[in-house]
Amino acid sequence: MSDLPPPPPPGGGQPPPPPPPPPPGGGFIPPLPPPPGGGFVPPPPPPPGGGYVPPAPMGYMPGAMAYARPRTDGLAIASLICGIVGIVCFVICLGVILGPVAAIMGYISRQRIASSSGTLAGGGLALAGLILGVVAFAVSVIWFFYFISSYHATSP
Repeated sequence: MSDLPPPPPPGGGQPPPPPPPPPPGGGFIPPLPPPPGGGFVPPPPPPPGGGYVPPAPMGYMPGAMAYARPRTDGLAIASLICGIVGIVCFVICLGVILGPVAAIMGYISRQRIASSSGTLAGGGLALAGLILGVVAFAVSVIWFFYFISSYHATSP
């Protein structure tokens, strides 16, 4: 043959280790017991000579589950909007109509939120809508009587 050494095996340069010798008598090798720690099996060691090593599996972490936030009651939002519009449009006496609507919706919404056991949110919005509804009604009524009295005062 030739005086050259044999070529290196593919995949890293070092030959694989020899297989372990068979047990005396050629008997059955029992499997290893499961590792302690709840069955977690560590990843295998990297292959000799480098190569791709897959990442470790991601485990479930108890307590890391996200909780759903309670949804905001739509009646509370509607109450707040009616209260704001009633105050802004008090000049045309729209607060006389929207004020009581906002106050009633805010009151009903607060009752629904209180009895929902934490599944509904928006108590502050409902309270703000209730207060703005009362204020819109009062400001519109005061504006109406002021307008009427000033109109009659300037008449000849």
